[in-house]
Amino acid sequence: MISSDEKSRAVFVDRDGTIMHDADYCSDPKQVHVFEGVREALRRLKRKGYKLIIITNQSGIGRGFFTLEQYRAVETEVWRQVGPGLIDATYFCPDTPEQPSKCRKPAPGMILQAARDHYIDLARSFFIGDKEIDAECGRNAGVRTIRVRTGFDKMTDGSCADWVAEDLKHAADIILHATR
Repeated sequence: MISSDEKSRAVFVDRDGTIMHDADYCSDPKQVHVFEGVREALRRLKRKGYKLIIITNQSGIGRGFFTLEQYRAVETEVWRQVGPGLIDATYFCPDTPEQPSKCRKPAPGMILQAARDHYIDLARSFFIGDKEIDAECGRNAGVRTIRVRTGFDKMTDGSCADWVAEDLKHAADIILHATR
């Protein structure tokens, strides 16, 4: 058994609307536009010892809007724009909203699987996302949550998130300040 002091801390990050502009069922690498400041924010978190893991619903696959290969091409472009060596893993859920799912956010399945795969201490970890389902997912998994205002839904009144930030850069500031 691994003790909690041997486990890693992580920052789980939503992709569309948080790391990159939400292209609404992004299926083409040409649609990938990572927000300004994301690379440096992730670099700062990485330097402080956080594993960085993308957690993303991708129902476009389940709906037949794009293929797994197209998803992987977009993922590769996100990793390229973010920069080498920053993202430790990506977990995605292709399930549609209508089907029962343990991985589709707000269900915590992707975070829980990542925690098992990467020996992560959830109590010392965070989730950053632009939608309320991201904050709910993080809470369901037992991590602290930050909701950013960079996606389609900028209204954060009544959010269950622990913090609200303008963007990923400010979310990184919150994490680094909270863990001093």
